[in-house]
Amino acid sequence: MDMPAFLNSPLYTYGILPLLIFLARIADVSLDTLRIIFINRSLRYLAAFFGFVQILIWLMVIRQIFQSLDNPLCYIAYAGGFAAGNIIGLAIENRLSIGRVIIRTITRREGDALVDFLRTSGFGVTAHDATGATGPVKVIFTIVERSDISKVVETIKRFNPNAFYSVEDVRFVSEAVTPHRLPASRSWKKMISRTRTKV
Repeated sequence: MDMPAFLNSPLYTYGILPLLIFLARIADVSLDTLRIIFINRSLRYLAAFFGFVQILIWLMVIRQIFQSLDNPLCYIAYAGGFAAGNIIGLAIENRLSIGRVIIRTITRREGDALVDFLRTSGFGVTAHDATGATGPVKVIFTIVERSDISKVVETIKRFNPNAFYSVEDVRFVSEAVTPHRLPASRSWKKMISRTRTKV
């Protein structure tokens, strides 16, 4: 079968073309999701590059849609690719763990041991006394890489399982408080264990 005949065949029109539109739409929306994330992280060159590729894919997809206005499967593939692209884009962003966050911890229990441990591990920590709804509390702020969130949260829970914490994105951090990278998981757990033994 020659190429023009194949492109006009039912297999291509109702099978391959919708699949290609679906996959291209996933790539398009995933790149757009990452582009927005890069903009929020002030990574303008990456955002510009991803925006260029994303709009190029979108133009190719929309061209195929307008050439297949009588094919409802193309509409379904377009919408389905948009939905799946959002999910995949966020999953990719979580894998990349780009940027830094500030972790705010509020604990009613004495927080000096946690503060000392984080400082010993190389993190800039700010702590101050405050008053909560149930009485005096300690508020602890520290800035970490996104890839280290789970380790720091695990540390907080080990020192105080009932502590309240929140995580917020940070767009810019001065070099004076640039967060350190945490050691491997096993080393980190050993450090926590040793510190807990001393407390």
